Amino acid sequence: MDPFAIPDAEVLRARQKLVLDHFHDEVRQDWDDVLATFPHPHYEIVPTMTVHDGNTAVRGYYDETRTAFPDQDHEIIALRHSADAVVVEFWLLGTHLGPLGKIPPTGRRFRVRMTAYFLFDEHENLVCERVYFDTLSMLRQLVGGLSPRDPRNWPKLVRSVRGLLAMSGSPDPRLTGTTPPELFDRA
Repeated sequence: MDPFAIPDAEVLRARQKLVLDHFHDEVRQDWDDVLATFPHPHYEIVPTMTVHDGNTAVRGYYDETRTAFPDQDHEIIALRHSADAVVVEFWLLGTHLGPLGKIPPTGRRFRVRMTAYFLFDEHENLVCERVYFDTLSMLRQLVGGLSPRDPRNWPKLVRSVRGLLAMSGSPDPRLTGTTPPELFDRA
């Protein structure tokens, strides 16, 4: 695939429709429809260095995130096209009503700016959703309202720190084993 060749408008419109349908179906929590946007579901969550590959793993990711944030929603900021991707900037928002990994629910709302790269192969199949966001901003919003001066908050703060540490385990080698691209023809 030529990295400088932007597909024609018809291809870009089809990609954009697929990505917007994907977003819409995620909010509706219609996982069958979301998964149907991929021939093989694959998510890469860069801040946690985790990969969710295949139907079962991606459904587990959906279950975990919607248990933590059952009202999760988004506000799209911008959508851009590249040679092999649709890049979406958006606000992710929700209320922390269930455990997030080992971080106990705080009942607090969050609103975090994110970027998702929807990557397409040479046959125009969606092959990956790669998500970037600032975990510190999210965690500050989720646990920042718990005053460490109030002893009643200490157990939840301790569980939150332990949960955060548990989430920062070994990074998935598919995200760390990268090779530099050939950016220039050196002939």
